[in-house]
Parts: sequence; structure tokens; C-alpha cells
Amino acid sequence: MSMLNGTNIFLIGMMGAGKSTVGKILAQKLGYNFLDTDPLIEQCAGKSISEIFANDGEEAFRDLEQQVLSQVSTYTRLVVATGGGIVMRSLNWSHLHDGLVVWIDVPVDILHDRLKTESAQRPLLQIADPLQKLNDLYSQRRDRYAQADISIMVTDSETPEAVSDRLITMIASRITPDHLKQH
Repeated sequence: MSMLNGTNIFLIGMMGAGKSTVGKILAQKLGYNFLDTDPLIEQCAGKSISEIFANDGEEAFRDLEQQVLSQVSTYTRLVVATGGGIVMRSLNWSHLHDGLVVWIDVPVDILHDRLKTESAQRPLLQIADPLQKLNDLYSQRRDRYAQADISIMVTDSETPEAVSDRLITMIASRITPDHLKQH
């Protein structure tokens, strides 16, 4: 995929959308490195995301996330999985737009099924009605997610492997010389 010319790919979307899983496969296929912003934030803070939320609050987490993103976006040849809420800060978009932004869009009921087992690690879901919360978050963020360069709607039956193959095709069609001539 030399067409990409080292351009980073930023994966955005809700928690549970499979950004990390798809991202790792995508990076392998592209010969890129893979980064996940969440573990980087934890390294940066010296504590887990749950602890950051509990002790310092969501704003502090978003500040760290913004710092990590600005550092990450100075590199090239990366596939970056981002946190679900990264799109809510306008400043983050200035970094995201340095690369190709891909929205992995997964229906909320599928997200809910996937996240049932791991809600303990998801600070925003530690509430009585996680499904309602996911619906709320999705509606808050949807317009921002929709600003991505590429959106891919994923069904439940689709493997991460299949999703990344489909993405590579979509990325290629976005950046072929033919495509550029049409504009």
C-alpha cells in the first residue's frame, strides 16, 4: 500500500467497535506499526484508565488523551486505535486530519453484547443501564464520527480479518490516481 505514502490511519468509533483488533490486523497487512491510545495514556499517567476516571475525572483523562494524540500524530506509518470519545474535542480533529480517519460503525445492540463481559474495565459503563448509556453516547458522537474520511458499517457476523480486508479495498479506492483525476 505504498499509495498511502506513510500516512497514518486513525480508527475512530465506539468502545467495543473492534478498533484495536481490526487495527492490529490492518497494520500487519499494510506493513505499518499499530498503536492504541488507551495503553499509552495509562503509561503516561502511571495508572489505569479506570483509576484516572475515578480519581481525576473524565476531563483529566481527555487532557491526557489529547496529549497522547498530538505526540502520536508526529509519527508516520501508524495505524492508531483511539478512544471512543476522542472525537468530541475539536482540537483532536486537527491531529486526526493529519491522517486518514476511519469510522468503524457497529450497531449499538452488537456493542452492548460485546461489552457485557468487560463493563468492569469500561468506566463509562459502570451504571445500571449500559445499553441506554451506549445509545446516548452513540447519538452524542455520531455526527462527529461521520466526519471520518471513510466509514465502514460492520455486521456481527463479520470477522475482524474481513473488516480489515474490506477497509484496505476502501482505502485503496480513496487514494488511487484515477480517483484523484476525477476531482
